[in-house]
Amino acid sequence: MILGVSLVAYFAAVLARTEDGWDVSETELDDVETLADLADLARGSAQDDDSVLIFIEQEDVWFAVVRVDGEDDPRIFVSDGAAAARSSYGSVLTDELVDQAGESEFGDLDHLLDEEAEDQDDEDADGRGGVPVGPLGDAHLLTEFGLAADELLALSGEGAVPGDALEEIAEALGCGEVLEAVR
Repeated sequence: MILGVSLVAYFAAVLARTEDGWDVSETELDDVETLADLADLARGSAQDDDSVLIFIEQEDVWFAVVRVDGEDDPRIFVSDGAAAARSSYGSVLTDELVDQAGESEFGDLDHLLDEEAEDQDDEDADGRGGVPVGPLGDAHLLTEFGLAADELLALSGEGAVPGDALEEIAEALGCGEVLEAVR
């Protein structure tokens, strides 16, 4: 901590789908304040409206995958909603997931959670708007690339290491070595 400001280490990478596979590059999120900013960053890397993924990880606490396909709304998966909600970049994502469900329907977010997270007590929820502990978002966003929802959820479970999870996801996508080179 320097002068009362917490320095939190993030890793972010953009994975742009190309004819030859995935083009991976590390990116900075300093100018990202909204999900629209994040989507614009992804679209700026896209080739012919192909899929772009953004991997975000905070100090092995949580990770997120954001998928942008052309002008479609971004699809989001966060490994631990409550942990992400406590960070600036993560809260951009969790706030969006909460908004998508609607404030009055927040109790109906069960369809966004894996079964383990559903079984946890309400006392495990974070005080920040009650964002649930555990995986949150669209666990199916990588199925077309060969990573099933249950595999993604398994990488987010208790004891999972977010940095290792992103490496496993990249391996499943066929770009593990390229991601490792930018880490």
